[in-house]
Amino acid sequence: MPETDPSVLIRRASIATVGGLLREQVRIRGDAIALEDGPRRWTYAAFNNRVNRLAHALAALDIVRGDRIAILAENCAEYVELEFAAAKLGAIVAAQNWRLAGEELEYCIRLTEPKVLVVSPRFVDAAAAIDHGAETVVTIGEDYEARLAAAAESEPDDVAEPEDGLVILYTSGTTGRPKGAVISHRAFIARVQVYCADFGVGIGDCFPAWAPMFHMASTDLAIGSLLIGGRVSMVDGFDPERLIEILNELPVSWFVLVPGTVERMAEVAVAAGAKPRGIKVMGAMADLVPLKQIADVTRALGAPYLNSFGSTETGIPPASGVMIPPGVIPAGLSKRQSSLCEIRLVDDDDNDVPDGDPGELAFRGPTLFSGYWRADETNVRDFRGGWFHLGDMFRRNPDGTLDFVDRAKYMIKTGGENVYPAEIERVLLADARVADAVVVRRPDPQWGEVPVAVVARHDESLDADTLLARCREHLAGYKRPKAVRFVALADFPRSTTGKIQRHEVEAWLAEKEDAD
Repeated sequence: MPETDPSVLIRRASIATVGGLLREQVRIRGDAIALEDGPRRWTYAAFNNRVNRLAHALAALDIVRGDRIAILAENCAEYVELEFAAAKLGAIVAAQNWRLAGEELEYCIRLTEPKVLVVSPRFVDAAAAIDHGAETVVTIGEDYEARLAAAAESEPDDVAEPEDGLVILYTSGTTGRPKGAVISHRAFIARVQVYCADFGVGIGDCFPAWAPMFHMASTDLAIGSLLIGGRVSMVDGFDPERLIEILNELPVSWFVLVPGTVERMAEVAVAAGAKPRGIKVMGAMADLVPLKQIADVTRALGAPYLNSFGSTETGIPPASGVMIPPGVIPAGLSKRQSSLCEIRLVDDDDNDVPDGDPGELAFRGPTLFSGYWRADETNVRDFRGGWFHLGDMFRRNPDGTLDFVDRAKYMIKTGGENVYPAEIERVLLADARVADAVVVRRPDPQWGEVPVAVVARHDESLDADTLLARCREHLAGYKRPKAVRFVALADFPRSTTGKIQRHEVEAWLAEKEDAD
């Protein structure tokens, strides 16, 4: 019988999903270019055809709503196809960081218990070397294409709901283990709305997806652009020459730059005589980039730099509402609240702090993720009171702008990657010759900041090269400490509860570096 409950009918009429919105773009602009990957290009109609075939191929592997599909691949068109195919099935894509060491990768994949692992030829050996637990492995290339060719191109039944998870992106954990942040259809749709509202992103704009697709920097707008009639150019990593070609050819929405890429991009732009068609906004994380580099790259490319503060969990909000004009060295880096969100700054008891006092940023809004995968205790803590607590400290100014005070706990942001000291300390402390260890940040002109290990040892024969070799074995390259400093165990500054006081170690390290 037809549904007659008005509340049910109204709810059904008001929902939107990522798969459904792609289908509408096909109707509106089916002949427009949606996705390109080097010489390969697809219109919206052709892209949707492949997405549908992939959805049916996955359904033939018993993928149903709520199931997870892991992907281990560089940036490629198939990555985006998988995300949209999963969207139509109500499944969840667990985006794997190919930079991880084997045991880290195995942990992240097994955390989500995927039925299927999609892997590119580049990472077939890495996948084969671990116990990933997936029932089926699909290799991009002949295997992948054969499955698509054998599948129907009809629209699959749209079973997804707005609150269903679509992608899991991993964030480093303060306990030394990554957490899987579940991002829903609702969140992805809201995130592109913020880009439209705050940065003027619109129909026909191109998004060059060069940052790894396991980061929100690429996944948010690779998905979002295709929901609003944009164009996505997949780029296999930071390739400034290829990026200049795209900038010269197409109007661009957000041109992502992170610490470690800004100076090189400015150099290549000047050398190539770049003449961009138009960039709405570029950059990210201005706090970690030398101000002269910001002025140089914005002058070279004629676009403003984004003074952002967002996260995997919140998207580009909560505080990315300020852009630095081209060629300007800013006097400060105060931020302004993003659209479509509410924020509070609170003390340890979740009371609002007065303007001028530092407080932890608590967040509400439709861009918010849906919690960490299978981490109930963490979710209860971080979502207490109905607000998501970022752990990042800000100070509100009288004019309503926000000044960043300190990073979440002790996180180190190196070249756009999040590194938590506990991950490295766990590896160091597993060596019986280490008496104690702490990892702190050191400013770095290229990467913004890098991790440095300060170690007390039982055995004086233990040297830095040995510990660095251990880190190479167990950690991704960007997580490895850039140096090891030895101290006597008694010289570690400690609190009354015995915890090493990191800020004092960082101050000591800075003095030591200056003296050297």
